[in-house]
Amino acid sequence: MNDRARADAVYAALLTRQGERWVQPRVERTRRVLELLADPQHTYRVVHVTGTNGKTSTSRIIETIVRAHGLRTGLFTSPHLERFTERIMIDGEPIADAAIADAWEEISPFVDLVDAELAATGEAPLTFFELLTVLAFVAFADAPVDVAVIEVGMGGAWDSTNTADGDVAVFAPIDIDHADRLGDTIEAIATVKSGIIKQDAAVVSAAQDPAAAAVLRAAAAAHDASLAVDGDQFALTAQRLAVGGQQISVRGLAGTYDELYLPLYGAHQGRNAALAIAAVESLIGAGTQPIAPDVLADALANVTSPGRLQLIGVAPTVLADSAHNPHGAAALVAALRESFDFDEWGLVLGVFGDKDTAGIVSTLAPAAAHVFATAPDSERAADPEQIADLVEDAGSPVTVHHGLADAAEAARAWAAASDRRAVIIAGSVVLAGEAVMLAADDDWKSGWQE
Repeated sequence: MNDRARADAVYAALLTRQGERWVQPRVERTRRVLELLADPQHTYRVVHVTGTNGKTSTSRIIETIVRAHGLRTGLFTSPHLERFTERIMIDGEPIADAAIADAWEEISPFVDLVDAELAATGEAPLTFFELLTVLAFVAFADAPVDVAVIEVGMGGAWDSTNTADGDVAVFAPIDIDHADRLGDTIEAIATVKSGIIKQDAAVVSAAQDPAAAAVLRAAAAAHDASLAVDGDQFALTAQRLAVGGQQISVRGLAGTYDELYLPLYGAHQGRNAALAIAAVESLIGAGTQPIAPDVLADALANVTSPGRLQLIGVAPTVLADSAHNPHGAAALVAALRESFDFDEWGLVLGVFGDKDTAGIVSTLAPAAAHVFATAPDSERAADPEQIADLVEDAGSPVTVHHGLADAAEAARAWAAASDRRAVIIAGSVVLAGEAVMLAADDDWKSGWQE
């Protein structure tokens, strides 16, 4: 069996487990497997990232800056857009097929042991995400990496990634999402997320709702952790459009960094970059040593964030974005207005049924001249007809398309009628991933960005 087939077999085995929506507060089960493996997650420094929106982009920016310092890095994010190996990055590249297959063989005997222990107590076996976390931690130790940037799967306190001890705890903006698991108030959600703060750690936070800010202050104080907040200890001080992204200036914890090129669209990405810079300053130099200007400039110029306002098509312009809750949708609408000069947007919209569909539609639909309602390729997908009903209630024109290919084709045809029109595909990370793959398909390449 070749390495690609071995890696695909690992993913197939993971898919037999309970999926990522199956979440219980049971971090101790992941901890048990890692203990049997001699705690690989304690062999490197960790930057732990949580929040509601912006986690992945912030994590990717942090990893890129750390790697620019000559350190070997690991990056664990979720979900993936095209292939599951994207979730475990080593030195900026998806983990090699052989490496993920070898890590699976390494952990399998211990997984069987813990599954047997769980069965004896009537508990469900280890889940997809629990095992993916273990795989990442083992792969990073095997590499080995100097620093691992770890994105929380859901919440914080009882997330399987919280088996790592974060030297730096990073909080992207906190808002309402996963209310059935995390709570239906910002204070409750922030309380769960604050669980990643470790004793004597450095805490770096985006500007937060007052309720979330109060929770983070209390949690930091309880763990004797330092706390740096956007707008107080650091800030994005300037931002302007540039070809392919933006130019930003940042007041960091230890230095001032002017006129940095960031190849990402949207004011929110500028704020994510400021948060990432403060996090790296906290990790390297304990917040007292500035990042070398040439190192930072080179790092930011090479940042990517797939599926986040990603240009995937030209003539007409087509973008894909993973906005999947009202907070992310609002950031997307602001970015479209700030960063692009089009009169009309066609919105290809598909969401998961367990998301705040009404909130997403009410935020995105008014910004669209026409909505093409569809569904991600998932059993969790919301019915496009229901989406269309909500869009009609919002007063926007809408058509229904059963599948992204049909919706994208219709949207592109609509946009081709005027050079003042463009298309945005949004509503789900899965839909964004489908769009990226569709744009690379041989039958679709004409007019798409490869």
